[in-house]
This record gives sequence, structure tokens and C-alpha cells, in this order.
Amino acid sequence: MATAETAQRADPAELAARTREFVREVVLPLDDEYDGDIAAAGGEGARVRLQDAARDAGVFAPHAPVELGGHGLGMTDRAAVFEEAGYSLFGPLALNIAAPDEGNVHLLAEVATAAQRQEFLTPLALGTQRSAFAMTEPAPGAGSDPSALLTRAVRVSDGWSISGRKWFITGADGAGFFIVMARTGGEPGGPDGATMFVVPAGSPGLTVGRHLDTVDRSMIGGHCEVTFEDVVVPQDNVLGAVDEGFRYAQVRLGPARMTHVMRWLGAARRAHESAVQHVSGRDAFGATLASLGMVQQQIADNEIDLAASRALLLRACADLDAGDRAASQSTSIAKTFAAEALFRVADRSMQICGGLGVSAELPVARIHRELRPFRIYDGPSEVHRWAIARRAVRRVAGARV
Repeated sequence: MATAETAQRADPAELAARTREFVREVVLPLDDEYDGDIAAAGGEGARVRLQDAARDAGVFAPHAPVELGGHGLGMTDRAAVFEEAGYSLFGPLALNIAAPDEGNVHLLAEVATAAQRQEFLTPLALGTQRSAFAMTEPAPGAGSDPSALLTRAVRVSDGWSISGRKWFITGADGAGFFIVMARTGGEPGGPDGATMFVVPAGSPGLTVGRHLDTVDRSMIGGHCEVTFEDVVVPQDNVLGAVDEGFRYAQVRLGPARMTHVMRWLGAARRAHESAVQHVSGRDAFGATLASLGMVQQQIADNEIDLAASRALLLRACADLDAGDRAASQSTSIAKTFAAEALFRVADRSMQICGGLGVSAELPVARIHRELRPFRIYDGPSEVHRWAIARRAVRRVAGARV
């Protein structure tokens, strides 16, 4: 088992191969038994058992810093590992690379102080604690437009007092701490004035409310309402600089969008491979379904969408690893294309499997269910297209848009 003392930077190909074996032997049986529903599979207890097994297999935390027991992989190197983990809907949870914890590990590793790393990053990377990222608010607050942020933080004698209402906060139920975006300056609609705070779950005034019932079932801790009523945190719990929260959000969001693509690539690939296996053995109209032209076209289109998504992903990861400013554009392009292409893969797979495709007999229906929200999570496709177009106009025409 890897520990903070013994872990070393892994060979990405070797780690991907071990992850592939681990997911198929240990994780997929639980995923299949409970139809990708983590609450039905045991929730927190299942998470602990799966993560213990991942540690024993030496595949735990491929993204986390080596000094915290992880494998220290950069964005490009982790792509194949995350894809193999995503082949099961529970695989990312087992490896401790599920959202939102994976993105919060990246953010804290980049921005946190030494004391914050010790208090919050260490238990998160080791899997002894979960976390949540609290930015999204009910209308008219922050959603697709983060600048609409309404939650406020005001200075008090012993730090900051935070008040506001959040919702669709993934993993909130059972999280040990929250990274909270709150307005410390400016007005809603303005481009600045947001600050990030790290708020322990037991803080007085912090309440995790109801779960919003969404179509996906594989993400532990649900998508919850969370309220902050005069929640006081010390100055030491400010993450980064005051009024720079929107800038730090980009540190987290670009890489997190790409790790979403990595994970969903694995899931979409499983849907595709399950469908191909099915039609290769199913006879109809005097031949196997796989030999029929209409089915072959859908198989080919799936192969194209998977390959194109992977290519755009790797280009964006290379930009992120290089610290290239082009990463804003390439990550938006990769996220938008992949969110739609991977859903097409699942949808075609469902269609060519016929009745079995909409049943729990194959994994296709649940993957279809889990993939659909990706066109909304981490920025709807429409918002990314708007941003992509604005950057293109500035680059080509130099116009202000």
C-alpha cells in the first residue's frame, strides 16, 4: 500500500494498466450489482471499502502530490489512468479522483497555505475526508454566470462572517469541509469581488439541506442545498487573496473540466464496447446485427467520437501542463465537444442494443443516464460556445465583444 513515505511518481502507462485490472476485478461487480447507484451500494461505507482496495492495489490518488501518498501525475499523464477508472461509474470514487474532491485537491495544492494544506489538503488527498465546492446559487444568484454571486462575506472582529444560500452542491452530504465562494466586494454582475473560504462542515450556521433529485446516481453525497447563516471563519481560512476568487476558480475549473472528460471517456467506452459485444453475437435478418450497414455506421460514428474527444482532451491537457494561456480556449472546446460526443456514444449504444439497451441488463442505460448532465455540469455547452466565439473574435478581428 502506498503511503506518504513510500509513494513515488508512477509510470503512467503502468499505472493505467493496473487501474484497468483493478476496476474490472474489484469495482465493476459492485457497480453492476447496484446499477451505478452509490447510495444503494452503501454510500460512505462503500467508498471506504473501495478506497482501501485501491490503496492495496497501488492505484489510489494518481493525481495527488507524491508527498501525500499520491502518484503526482500531471494532466496529460493522468488522462489514460482516469479514463480506465471511469470505465466503472464507481471507479473514480475508488481512486479518490471523483468530483468534487479531485478538483479541490488540485485547487488546494496550487493555492493553499502550508497550514491549510496540512488541515484540509492532507486528509482530502489521503481519503480520510470528503469535500464540496460551494459556488452555485438559486436564481438570481451565481449559476452559469458566476459574476451573479450573491453570498456575502463581511469582516468581523475574529475573521469573516458568511451568509447566503447555495444549491446543487455536489458531495455536500458528508463533506468534511466546503470551499465557499462569497462576495467580499463589488456588486452582482461585476467581474471581481469574490473570495474563496475554506469552511469546516461543523461550523455554526452552516446547514446542509435537502438533496435535489437529479438523474445521476453515481456521485456520493448528492447535490444539495446548503445555507450559511452568519458562519464565522478566521482570516486563516481565506483561500488565496481577498477579492481574487474568480481568478482562483479558473485554477480549478479548467483542469476539472478535463478530468470530467477523462472519466466520462471511460464510461462512454464501456457503453460502446458493451453494445459492440452485444450486436456481434445477436442474429437478426439472417446475419449478426454487427454485419448490418446501419449498425456498422453507428459503431463507426462511436469510434470517431471517442477518438476525437480523446484527441481534443490531450491537446487541452498539454496546454494546461505547459501553463499556456491557450488552455482557456482548448479546455472549453474539449469540454463542449466531449460532453456532446460522449452522450452521442451512449445514445447510439442504447439504440443498437434495442430493448436491452434501455434495461439494467447491460450498463448502457445507466451510463446514458449519468452522461447527460455533463452537458450542463462545469458550464453548459451554450456558455462555452459563447466564450469560444468571443475569444475567436478577439483573436482574429481584435474586436471587443
